[in-house]
Amino acid sequence: MTEHPDATKLKTPIFNATFLEAASGKQPDHTPIWFMRQAGRSLPEYRRIRGVGSILEVIKDPSLVAEITLQPVKRYNVDAAVLYSDIMVPLLGSGLQVDIVPGKGPQIDSTFKGANDLELIKPDEIKNSTTYVTQAIELLKSRLEIPLIGFAGAPFTVASYMIEGGPSKTYAKTKAFMLDNETLWHRLMDSLVEVAFEFLSLQIEAGVDAVQIFDSWVGSLSPRHYRKYVKPHSAALFGELSKFPQPRVHFGVGTGELLIDMVDMDLEVIGIDWRTSLDDARSRIKKKVSFQGNLDPAVLQASSKTVLIEALQVLQSSRPCDGFIFNLGHGVPPGADPKTLELLVEFVHRYGHLIRSGEIEPSLDLVLEFLK
Repeated sequence: MTEHPDATKLKTPIFNATFLEAASGKQPDHTPIWFMRQAGRSLPEYRRIRGVGSILEVIKDPSLVAEITLQPVKRYNVDAAVLYSDIMVPLLGSGLQVDIVPGKGPQIDSTFKGANDLELIKPDEIKNSTTYVTQAIELLKSRLEIPLIGFAGAPFTVASYMIEGGPSKTYAKTKAFMLDNETLWHRLMDSLVEVAFEFLSLQIEAGVDAVQIFDSWVGSLSPRHYRKYVKPHSAALFGELSKFPQPRVHFGVGTGELLIDMVDMDLEVIGIDWRTSLDDARSRIKKKVSFQGNLDPAVLQASSKTVLIEALQVLQSSRPCDGFIFNLGHGVPPGADPKTLELLVEFVHRYGHLIRSGEIEPSLDLVLEFLK
């Protein structure tokens, strides 16, 4: 891997550092909250400036990326911004042909089939071919007063797109390839560790304050297969990133049975999806780590009262967690009402630390009083 300089140079002061405090296991003066996919299709202001081209073209416009990243910050008053980007971006910088089709997600026409395809992956070219990412981060750091989160796809999730050619319900092709071609699989994963590291380190050097590694689809694996075919590579990525001081978040969907292994890496925060309660996750994980999650995104389609009642349950469930960051169990759905998210942020800011500390008990009356 390319050597990278230390990324601790002074940046614009962060006036609301509650996200970083919670990530380090501290108890800030209010419970921090942000949302995965908080920028994007659910916001009317996003749809107004988005245009009709490919999302990958939008991502190459630093000014537009900065504006889209800031939109939910201005609207929701969240405690962290997340860079508007996509986990496929470093593959573009590596030399692969990728598109993101609305309603379908990432699409790769020429799927990964054999050893010759490894030559298409060129981690050393990422930094020079994605300068627009650095420029967007530098713009954001001059305007933000909260932490900025950068991110990348974990090796398994990126490999699954390369092999399947797009999203999958079963990941059957990926699993079959993994089991039938063990040596080549590990070579592919080694290459994708380099891709993720190069992409994350350029974001860190540009000024992001934390990074999240999305292993979105790794929950499709059994614990045995995860430990043999994935964990060593994810652990290597987190180990490489530990040379930087920025906190590291690890997140996947449907990973309840993998949590003990996913947290067994050099990281500060583990993301929990809605299928596993936070208190149950805390009871399984003995390592000192902060937790992030985990309201079911589908709940956002319900009434405001129902959303806040469910938020109460998440906050109560988080009491055993030392550090806690409120989030969804996955990304904001396109049809979510921004006003509901505005209410949710205000509610968590007002009552989160009081519920987590046991100063007040969650109740329907609390929700009704808030909604008056």
